[in-house]
Amino acid sequence: MSEIKLFYKKGACSLLPHILLHEAGLSFTTSAENNVSMSDELLSLNPKGKVPLLIANGEVITENIAIMTYINNQVPEKNLLGAAGTMEPIRVYEWFSWLGSAVHAVGFGAFFRPQRFTVSESAGVHAGIKEQAKKTLLSSFKVVEDRLDGAHAVGRKFTAADVYLLVFWRWAQLTFGMDLKAEFPKYSALTENVAKRESVVMAMQEEGI
Repeated sequence: MSEIKLFYKKGACSLLPHILLHEAGLSFTTSAENNVSMSDELLSLNPKGKVPLLIANGEVITENIAIMTYINNQVPEKNLLGAAGTMEPIRVYEWFSWLGSAVHAVGFGAFFRPQRFTVSESAGVHAGIKEQAKKTLLSSFKVVEDRLDGAHAVGRKFTAADVYLLVFWRWAQLTFGMDLKAEFPKYSALTENVAKRESVVMAMQEEGI
């Protein structure tokens, strides 16, 4: 088994591989990045300046989809991407592609960093971008709510898609200060279920969240 090290930020999208490493039962070490700026070590490994970053047997792996695939490949019997040879892995990747782009990059990206979406330095413009981003995110959560059919995002068992949905639910709960449970009961039930898993509890305790 390869030596594995995960670089993460507290509560960031890197929580996903942190949870999956525990779920897989793999031995690994971690390096917590500062939430304000990236370390020189991280930047030397990933010029994109982002987490998560995984070092596995000397190989540097970036991007959640790639890291998720690596972790799954180490323990294929756990079906973290769903059962091989079925539509389940395809559906997991479908969730990841949409969540990583429409929800993370566009929705939360615009909400947390509106300055990236305009050349204007006006506080009013930035506030408008954030307000529209919130509307976009709530619309995206409605898509999630309508698509869910049961306790899990894909099939009838736990997959990595459940964890990714948990990450963004946490962000929304911490950010919007509104009763999301009432508006999105199926999404809420999924995250409450996933949050009870030992792997989730361990990762969140280690990150202090």
